[in-house]
Amino acid sequence: MQRTISPQECAEMLMAAERVVALTGAGISTAVGVPDFRGPNGLYVTRRYDPETVFDIDAFLHDPKPFYDFTRDFLSVVDSIEPTATHRFLARRESEGKLHCVVTQNIDFLHQRAGSENIISVHGGYWTSRCLQCGQEWNFETLRSRVETESVPFCKDCKGLIKPDVVFFGEAVRGMDRAVAEVEEADLLLVLGSSLTVYPVASLPAMARCPVIVVNKGPVGLMPGPNRFFADEDLDEFFEAVGAALKS
Repeated sequence: MQRTISPQECAEMLMAAERVVALTGAGISTAVGVPDFRGPNGLYVTRRYDPETVFDIDAFLHDPKPFYDFTRDFLSVVDSIEPTATHRFLARRESEGKLHCVVTQNIDFLHQRAGSENIISVHGGYWTSRCLQCGQEWNFETLRSRVETESVPFCKDCKGLIKPDVVFFGEAVRGMDRAVAEVEEADLLLVLGSSLTVYPVASLPAMARCPVIVVNKGPVGLMPGPNRFFADEDLDEFFEAVGAALKS
């Protein structure tokens, strides 16, 4: 039977913990308009973009235009939003020395903008891009300027296709060994805004040797078990209440 947890109980567990690790998914950012995949208004439901076309590495290599169409919309959204209350909650816990690490599936910069520093971005991100032919690398600002003026950016030196360092379906995730080590050493794991259906990241909670708190609006792919606590709640409302209980 699934055991639910209240904000007050979550606050008490946070106060007792010394090495907290957070695993975050797209649900932490949907409140400010960043699209997710499997939520009620996610990409799989609305089909505004077809994830199998946009984020599949073979599809990208065959025709990169659908990915760059998505990228233009995605970057325009990210430029106009601010981190959520939950992003800021995690950054405060890190500044206090309570939260040791954030493992995130997201590519939206919001953890960094909230002030978190120790971040493992297992699905990469847009902060660097490179030519798939010659290996030349570009920073985020260069990629953004190219995307704004070109349908698909190619390397000006060798004409190779430019790909942001975003992990596509069919590519290996990044920093997984480090993420596993962080989860195994944690004394409390927070799983926030993830449906836990995309592997190998979805396997991380099962590796935890500590209590696991899952807060996500909607079902998650983690079975109930000892020391597993669940809240089917709005993330920002839940952690604003946790913060109030912590008086911060």
